[in-house]
Amino acid sequence: MRVTGGEVFDLQQGFVARELCTEGRMISAVSGDEQVLDATDCYVIPGLIDQHFHGALGEDFSDGLEAGLQKMADFELSEGVTYICPAGMTVSEEELTLACQVAKAQSEKNQGAELVGVHLEGPFLCMAKKGAQNAKYLRDPDVAMLARLQEAAGGLVKLVTLACEQPGSIEFIRAAKDLGIAVSLGHTMADYDTASAALEAGARQATHLYNAMPPFTHRAPGVIGAIFDHPGACAELICDGVHIHPAVVRATFQMMGADRMILVSDSLRATGMPDGRYPFGGQEIELHGNRATMADDPNTLAGSVTSLMGCVRQAHAFGIPLADAVRAASYNPARMLGIDHRVGTLDEGKEASLVLLNKADLSIRAIVFHGEVVRRDDTVKQ
Repeated sequence: MRVTGGEVFDLQQGFVARELCTEGRMISAVSGDEQVLDATDCYVIPGLIDQHFHGALGEDFSDGLEAGLQKMADFELSEGVTYICPAGMTVSEEELTLACQVAKAQSEKNQGAELVGVHLEGPFLCMAKKGAQNAKYLRDPDVAMLARLQEAAGGLVKLVTLACEQPGSIEFIRAAKDLGIAVSLGHTMADYDTASAALEAGARQATHLYNAMPPFTHRAPGVIGAIFDHPGACAELICDGVHIHPAVVRATFQMMGADRMILVSDSLRATGMPDGRYPFGGQEIELHGNRATMADDPNTLAGSVTSLMGCVRQAHAFGIPLADAVRAASYNPARMLGIDHRVGTLDEGKEASLVLLNKADLSIRAIVFHGEVVRRDDTVKQ
């Protein structure tokens, strides 16, 4: 296939007017067939990678349902999210085990967005910053439990969120690394020194920066300041127009640098659904427009109802250069998940998963997944 007439995402240069060729499932130097995809007036970007989302269309990863996870994977692919790392909530070990087993089975399929990992957002969190997580199942760091979940997932657990002020956190971080799992600091009351010690022990990022952690102040910089002071650490950001003020989005990209930012959706089962109440890890959430809160506490946000592609559009609307927003939703999460050798950019030898975005409004013109056109607008010439 030849993708012609578009401006192609480039990690170093932003967007470059050039032709892109594919052969089979891969990006290549020359086209493997006579097929042409017209990308005139389009940006051509890598398929996005969401390393932190819970659900969509009434389904949730923690439900542990094969049909539900397939429905989620199909929805994500339709939104230009070609690789997914669903997140488990703070529920029982039995429920998390089932979700991990279902994830393993989904990863072996070739349907919908490709499942490339699992993110355990709970249960190793603190009570004071549990947010929408279920307090009933919170627990201190437990290496044995983490190992059991990794076994159930067949090695697919790539991220685990940790409140690093809890006893045994440093040992947990080191053990997680041995299991092939990156630790993300979140749902925590850790101060700067505690967070710094966790990062020096091997923690690699922050879960949805600013949310569910102490604020960044001039005498108590907390987790946010610690992340900034450790150049190898990354920061997730929910850019849905609800969780983070536009000025803070701009300031954070400027402070951390685009190479350290990871956009995530943190989307819930209410994504793509009408206003109303929905189950959430043994609790209930209430959706009004694009704002989801705990049903019994309207002041507590419960995740987003915006897709990752929607977050990219929102970040750009807030003033983030499109190339930086795309990087934060493709290459950076690929690097965090350890799959940047095959996805995340549009370089020769990478997988041919890409999205054509109309320049006018960043709407999706076409989606190519593993070298096959899986969605295209009727106006696309082919």
